[in-house]
Amino acid sequence: MDKRLEAFERLLTIMDDLREKCPWDKKQTLESLRHLTIEETYELADAIIQNDLSELEGEIGDLLLHMVFYCKIGAEKNAFDITSVLTRICDKLVHRHPHIYSDVTADTEEEVKSNWEKLKLKEGKTSVLEGVPSSLPAMVKAARIQEKVKGVGFEWDNRADVWLKVKEELAEFEEEVESNQSPERIEEEFGDLLFSLINYARFIDINPENALAKTNVKFIRRFQKMEELMKSDAQPIGESSLEIMDKYWDKAKLTEK
Repeated sequence: MDKRLEAFERLLTIMDDLREKCPWDKKQTLESLRHLTIEETYELADAIIQNDLSELEGEIGDLLLHMVFYCKIGAEKNAFDITSVLTRICDKLVHRHPHIYSDVTADTEEEVKSNWEKLKLKEGKTSVLEGVPSSLPAMVKAARIQEKVKGVGFEWDNRADVWLKVKEELAEFEEEVESNQSPERIEEEFGDLLFSLINYARFIDINPENALAKTNVKFIRRFQKMEELMKSDAQPIGESSLEIMDKYWDKAKLTEK
C-alpha cells in the first residue's frame, strides 16, 4: 500500500479509538473544537512566519487531526464523513480547474483566478464576495475582498494609480485628524487608508498580513533585547526616560547586524 494511504488510515483508526475510549475525546463537539481549531491555525501561521519547518510539520498534523475529528463527528450525526468530504473537494477541484481537466485555456495565474470566480457565480453564488468569511481578521479580509473583485475585472489599471489613491486617502485622513471634528470620521478615513495600503501591497506582490506579522516579531525581538541590555546596565526600564530608552533601542538594533 502507498505509505501516504497507510499513514492516513492509521490516523483514522486512532481517531476511532480515541472517540470510543478517551474521556476527553468522547466529550468533544463541533462547537467545543471550534476555538481549538482557530488556535491551531494561528500556531501553524506562526510556524510559517518563523520559517520553522520542523514546527510546521507538527502544526500541520495537529490541524489535520482536527479535520479528521470533524469528519468523525459528522459521521456520527449521519451528516457527512471523511469519504464524502474528500469526494466533494476532489469534485470541486476538478470542476474549477477546467484548464487541467477540460478544454478551457488558462495560461496565467490571473486567468485561473478569473475563471475560478466566474465558475463560482455559475454555481449559484449571488455575489463574488459571498464566500468571504465574516469572521476573518480585518486585514486578511480586505486582501481577500480585493482579490475576489479583481477576478471579475474590478481592478486598478496600474500600480501608480493605486499609489495616488494611497496618498489621496492619507491626505483625507490627515485633514480629519487636524479638524478633530468627528472621531467616527477619523476612524472611517483611517480604515480607507489601510484598505488602500493593502491594495497597494497586492500590486507589489507583498502579503500585508505576513508583512505586519514579521514586523511584530521584529519589534518584540528588539524590545526584549533592549530590556536585556538595560537590565545588564542596571537601568530600570520603568524609570527611564524616552531618550535613554531610544539609545538602548539603537544598541539593540545594532546587535542584529
